[in-house]
Amino acid sequence: MKKDIVNIIAAAVLAAASLCLSAVQAEGQSKSFKLGQWTEIESSILKELNRSYVDSLPIDRIMRAGINAMLENLDPYTIYIPEEENEDLQMMLSKTYGGIGAIIFKEKSGNVIINEPYSGSPAWKSGLRCGDEILSIDGVETKGLETAESSDRMKGKPGTTVNFKVLKARSGDTVDVAIVRERIHIPDVEYVGMVDDTTGYIKQSGFTDNVAEDIKAGYFKLKDLGMKRMVLDLRGNGGGLMNEAIKIVSLFLPKGSLVVTAKGNTPESAREYRTTSEPVDTLMPLILLVDSGSASSSEIVSGAIQDHDRGTIMGERTFGKGLVQTVRPIVYNGQLKVTTAKYYTPSGRCVQAIDYSHRNEDGSVGHIPDSLTHEFKTSKGRIVRDGGGITPDVKLKAPSYSRLVYSLVLSGIMDRYAIKYAKEHDSIPALEEFHFTDEDFEDFVEFAKAQDFDYRSSGKTLFDQMKKALEEDGLAENMKSELEAMEKAVSMDKEEFIRLKKDEIIPFIEEEIAVRYYCQEAGIQVRLRYDNELREALKSPMI
Repeated sequence: MKKDIVNIIAAAVLAAASLCLSAVQAEGQSKSFKLGQWTEIESSILKELNRSYVDSLPIDRIMRAGINAMLENLDPYTIYIPEEENEDLQMMLSKTYGGIGAIIFKEKSGNVIINEPYSGSPAWKSGLRCGDEILSIDGVETKGLETAESSDRMKGKPGTTVNFKVLKARSGDTVDVAIVRERIHIPDVEYVGMVDDTTGYIKQSGFTDNVAEDIKAGYFKLKDLGMKRMVLDLRGNGGGLMNEAIKIVSLFLPKGSLVVTAKGNTPESAREYRTTSEPVDTLMPLILLVDSGSASSSEIVSGAIQDHDRGTIMGERTFGKGLVQTVRPIVYNGQLKVTTAKYYTPSGRCVQAIDYSHRNEDGSVGHIPDSLTHEFKTSKGRIVRDGGGITPDVKLKAPSYSRLVYSLVLSGIMDRYAIKYAKEHDSIPALEEFHFTDEDFEDFVEFAKAQDFDYRSSGKTLFDQMKKALEEDGLAENMKSELEAMEKAVSMDKEEFIRLKKDEIIPFIEEEIAVRYYCQEAGIQVRLRYDNELREALKSPMI
């Protein structure tokens, strides 16, 4: 009897295993068949187009468009990178390139102007400063070049020489300048400094190679300056390399602590990532500042710190990008950056937004009702939720700016004025003493009101849209007097509007001018003067 039962069970197990194997084989065959079917259809269409289409077939253009459209149907982060764009990929992964180290500005019909030379760069060492005009690059005049082409001509293999003819901004002299290109690295750690007697502050803008070492060096620098608590500012940090995020968490959590779990399309693909080195500090109070622009690796760091109750996350809900990308080589030296997994914080939360319909205009997570989320617990039992992004422990109100300020920045008015200012002033006071005066602001008003840009308020923009809709519906004529009265109420003279927004405008101008004289780090220092969100964070109780 017992033997019969064993035989029956064994037969059942074998049958079940065979059924599962058949199902797996069938699924594999089905996927392979579908792939082969559509590959054959695509090939057949292309051959017929090549044979029958009325004009010459633009193969490169239509195939690239087809590949892009195919990948866009998956997610925004899976992309094809052809061989000629591999340098752009390296720039994205490491923020390095071969060149002279300067940000340029170019009017449509004008010469290239040096806007911001990087501190210590070949451009800086060769004496190029804000406002200097590049008349030619290796004998080619810049006046007829597009901005991208001018930039490409400046870039090149480190160790090679590029020759410029330069009109100096202040002296008016025309000089020849030969610059040897170097490997330029744009650092992810933009600023390290003390914001008060006991608080150290690090501004981090990305997660490229070796940023964790820069954070570590910044920590020890601040420790020597008397730091008793540390602020890591990840606002606007769109992420980058996951291994760098793990290394940063490793600085503040015990060795072996779980940082993140990545899960692919099969249960076997799940992989845990833990801290692998001894920390530099597991006790110092930490504040992590985040906002809707903090994504990917920023969310790995803030999620791990929050779930282990190692620090306090302050600011706004983060972006909600819980996807892992891997770069795979493909034929003809191309690359495919493909999403291979979703990642989960130590408590088990998935950072990826559950529903893309709840995204804001900038792509970040919008409001997610609690009914659509799940509860998880930190190491100390605090409740945290999924649903997309990392919800801060302490919510802080982010700054908001008028449409006018956005327009002044995006239209290049701020850049143009800063270049004008740099041409007219040989120097400015020490950064701690530099402030944009009332007299300076009058000069800016005169400059800005003469520029052509969209200075409408948000109210006037909405009015214009409404009026256009009423005209299309044939209703505007019947409401003519009401519309005229409303338009008069929401319209404002350009100069009047600029003066009204003086307090918003001045911090931006001070930052732009500061970097022209003292380079990029000075811009962060000016920004900190006006950072009310940081001030509120320092007053908030730590969790």
